[in-house]
Amino acid sequence: MGTHHRSIWTLVFLAVLGMGTMSASPLVSSEMAQTDERFEKLSADQKKLAQRMLQFMSDMDKKYFAQVNKLNNNSESETKEFTSDDSDYVIKVTRGAVVEKMGQMIAVGKKAMPNSRIPGNLIWGRFYSLDAHPKSPLVGMLHATIVLQFYDSGMSFAGGWVDIMPGTRIEADLNELKQSVDKVFAKYNLNPDYNRKLICKGDPTEIDRKWRRKPSCGGASFYGRPPFPSTEKNFDLVSETFVNFVDAYMGLVEKHKDSPYTEKDVKAQDTMRREWLQDQLFSDPHASKIVPFEAWSLANVPPVIKF
Repeated sequence: MGTHHRSIWTLVFLAVLGMGTMSASPLVSSEMAQTDERFEKLSADQKKLAQRMLQFMSDMDKKYFAQVNKLNNNSESETKEFTSDDSDYVIKVTRGAVVEKMGQMIAVGKKAMPNSRIPGNLIWGRFYSLDAHPKSPLVGMLHATIVLQFYDSGMSFAGGWVDIMPGTRIEADLNELKQSVDKVFAKYNLNPDYNRKLICKGDPTEIDRKWRRKPSCGGASFYGRPPFPSTEKNFDLVSETFVNFVDAYMGLVEKHKDSPYTEKDVKAQDTMRREWLQDQLFSDPHASKIVPFEAWSLANVPPVIKF
């Protein structure tokens, strides 16, 4: 439960919530299989992009779990599966002393989300997210996502969301994260202002503002207007932003793993972690209405939440 503020008011999310299995996941092992029934319904060009998404998820999983395992001096993890009418989920979580918890979610889409703005039925879709909770209150919580979808209307979508929820705000660190995003947008001759504003305000038609998460606003949201007519080019932008941002974030985790901090810093982290849970329960439309609680809570809820 950590070394600070032990009390009966501490809500600890360490359990695996009594569902699923901890064996190697067939959904994970079949992610790269081209014999997938939905995959075979894609066009040749769509298959190429879908394979890029599958490879990207595999690469990110190997890269960042390896980094966290090294920081924690611990290679243990747990994998569980969940299912719903909309998607099947594979959740992988590792825990340790430096990064108290990091969770990965893979969602294998089965049908369009109820709030989808894209016409048609979902043919094939994947969602991938990484959420990290360092022990140090000087480094905020990471939330990074990427999604790729193809519809029978002929339309497709590549999107995502990357930022941190800071506790203590260290402006030099936040600026480093912001610059990691700016570099990618500059490469594509884009202005990040729209995507940066979207990450802070969200979609007012879908969220409860009272409980809305409080990101640093240095990242980017790609759930709004796509910058390019080409889904492949949008995927390039989102995936490169994902990697640049998470790389910079992991550098900050390494930088501050032994940095001293104060009781004020711990309280700021406590507040941030509690507000993230409130966002997931009451504001985020997917967590609050679509994704099973057992899946998202295992993947992204902080290891300790204090009320």
